[in-house]
Amino acid sequence: MTPQRTFLEFFAGGGMARVGLGPRWRCLFANDADPAKCASYRANFGDGDLVEKDVAAVSVAEIPGGRADLAWASFPCQDISLAGARAGLRGQRSAAFFAFWSLIKDLAREDRAPKTIVIENVPGLLTSNAGADFAVIVQLLAEAGYRTSALVIDARHFVPQSRARLFIFGMGAQARPVFRERPQPDAFTPNALLAAVDDLAPSCAWSWRWLAARPETRRNADLCDIIDADAPEWRADLGEKARAQMSERGRAALDAALDARETKIGAAFRRIRREGGERVQRLEARFDGLAGCLRTPAGGSSRQMLLLVDRGAVKARLLNAREAARLMGLPDDYRLPASETAALKLCGDGVAAPVVAWIAANIIEPAVGDEAVAA
Repeated sequence: MTPQRTFLEFFAGGGMARVGLGPRWRCLFANDADPAKCASYRANFGDGDLVEKDVAAVSVAEIPGGRADLAWASFPCQDISLAGARAGLRGQRSAAFFAFWSLIKDLAREDRAPKTIVIENVPGLLTSNAGADFAVIVQLLAEAGYRTSALVIDARHFVPQSRARLFIFGMGAQARPVFRERPQPDAFTPNALLAAVDDLAPSCAWSWRWLAARPETRRNADLCDIIDADAPEWRADLGEKARAQMSERGRAALDAALDARETKIGAAFRRIRREGGERVQRLEARFDGLAGCLRTPAGGSSRQMLLLVDRGAVKARLLNAREAARLMGLPDDYRLPASETAALKLCGDGVAAPVVAWIAANIIEPAVGDEAVAA
């Protein structure tokens, strides 16, 4: 029998954490409330582990097994994101964190608290409610007896997408990752994280540890590697329309690509900017081999556009769902929802699978040690 570590996947979406963890890990329980995401989860992993309901309606009795090695929670970011109203952990969507934590406390009362916990969200959590929301999460982890830490990891080190996310870790007292002294600011411990930790109350600051692990800052794929360059949807009229909508900076990036007289593929995404005191929607273009951060296609404005520059001409089309899945590190045999909108929402709400794989290998597995259960 193959030794496997065990995990619980909260806010599971389409199971991207499960993809990242891979066959060395066995799912005991998964939960999500979105029907389209749950349908995709079942299509890829079967129905045996998934409970489809609001996390607040889940009872501890529905979580089988003993003490899992890991609980993964990518809770909703809408109230924390810098693009939102920033209601924080008490907002309508992001407050789901507390329902998740209630289940963790219930598991602890049954002596089944997970050995490690990973909480994933946007880096805006560090400054949400002036840092109070981040402090609440660290406080709860510390009160439950976990050693705490965090890293900001951008998926760009693994896939051709700029997608920075904050990962907060709760590890048992016997955790064995390599720790270090307080680091200097870098991409993984930015000033916002250092400041948030400095502001922690003594009642939880004792639990904090700085992790030494760092991903290699060199990705193994370029945007052109995952894009269907021969797709029939490329259109010159869309290219001209896109150019007319670009910001000054975006147009400069496009002009530089045109002047190179080479074939290049870039990404463009809409942003609201103030011009002359008015809010104006503009396209930002980039030709650095990366797509912008995938978001859900709410309102139709957040779906990215692709730009094909070839011999001085520019064509454009929308990013399709399969390309979005590749940007999240999902294999081409991963079954997406039939609806393009649902598939893009699944990808935009997910966690990049290769980032999960790196975290498992470099932080969680050393923290758990050699303890495992048989498959």
